[in-house]
Amino acid sequence: MQTEDNVTRPTEGSSVATVDEWPEGLAAVLTGAADQARAAVVEFSGPEMVGDYLGVGYEDPNTATHRFLAHLPGYQGWQWAVVVAAYPGADHATVSEVVLVPGPTALLAPEWVPWEHRVRPGDLSPGDLLAPAADDPRLVPGYTASGDPQVDETAAEIGLGRRWVMSGEGRAAAAERWHTGDYGPDSPMARSTKRVCRDCGFFLPLSGSLGAMFGVCGNELSADGHIVDKQYGCGAHSDTPAPAGTGSPAYEPYDDGLLDVTQAPVEPTAPSEPTEETTEPTEESAEPSQETSEAQPESVIQTPEAQSETETAESEQQSAPEPQSESLD
Repeated sequence: MQTEDNVTRPTEGSSVATVDEWPEGLAAVLTGAADQARAAVVEFSGPEMVGDYLGVGYEDPNTATHRFLAHLPGYQGWQWAVVVAAYPGADHATVSEVVLVPGPTALLAPEWVPWEHRVRPGDLSPGDLLAPAADDPRLVPGYTASGDPQVDETAAEIGLGRRWVMSGEGRAAAAERWHTGDYGPDSPMARSTKRVCRDCGFFLPLSGSLGAMFGVCGNELSADGHIVDKQYGCGAHSDTPAPAGTGSPAYEPYDDGLLDVTQAPVEPTAPSEPTEETTEPTEESAEPSQETSEAQPESVIQTPEAQSETETAESEQQSAPEPQSESLD
């Protein structure tokens, strides 16, 4: 027989029958119906929705469950389960049902939680109404004894009562929450100090049996208004000694008017290499000189008389004989 792995293991609560106790040939008929089971799934959902064959499981001597991987969008890890049945002496199996079941890796919705168990501490908002359960064990009728001698004696003397009072079970549960909560002896705040609320002047003890362990803190800078354990403690204890001096933290004097002037380090600069721009004149520098040379003749305007005098002086200079050196002979 084929063994089942972690993917094809039977669901919880199913009883796997012993193959040795089955009639001869019945196990072979049920096991051999894998193709018949696949055909039933294909007829039900289509060929593209059926994946690999995962194995077979047995619920009782007359039925077997063949499983196939499901390829449905949104159903990752789910399986097709096809239940086939046969009677002793039968030559074929009959398909009983085709269902989609979650596998070990299937994504499932969270487990159902009843409404009365969903509300958690801190969920109550302004305007919300939260009635106690009809059989709430934390409450008992007020006309019966509460179990606390001091409470019963006080109620009898005053002659007043409430319709419901907290039962012994309710008080014990509240004491357990307070003792193990943020204001109990095992909280980080309590472990950080040696002083406890029992000796603090801001500690207001409760009346009744709960006053043996708990009280209310009256220090506005600490757990003001909270019920604290007598073994709880904090740094705002009434016996905390004041610090020496003026009370402000002592630091070295610092004059912010004095400035420390420091010289910035000089960074070495790399020697610059000559570039073509320093040796060869650029076109831009050449253009102004050319324009200047062309503009010089335009700046001199000669009259006709001045031009004739200039020509006469040049002709006389050309006709004058060159001086010759006298020989010494």
